[in-house]
Amino acid sequence: MSETAQIVFGILLLVGVYILTQMVVGYRIKRAARGIVRDLDLRKAYNPESAIELPYAKTNIFRIGLRDFRPKAVNALTQGEF
Repeated sequence: MSETAQIVFGILLLVGVYILTQMVVGYRIKRAARGIVRDLDLRKAYNPESAIELPYAKTNIFRIGLRDFRPKAVNALTQGEF
């Protein structure tokens, strides 16, 4: 395989991996948003009078482990993106 073809193949692979990771992140944020809405339904927080404080609405700097998408999902829900 020529050097030019290898470079083109590498760039296409890099773009493909980037698109795939963005799709996975989007899926995880949507899944977190569904969980937040389910949590609000369970606590019957349907309007501002019955609103509750969500403990995971703020990011925690010292959280160790897997990435938490719930703060981003809360942000997206309040901006009306879902």
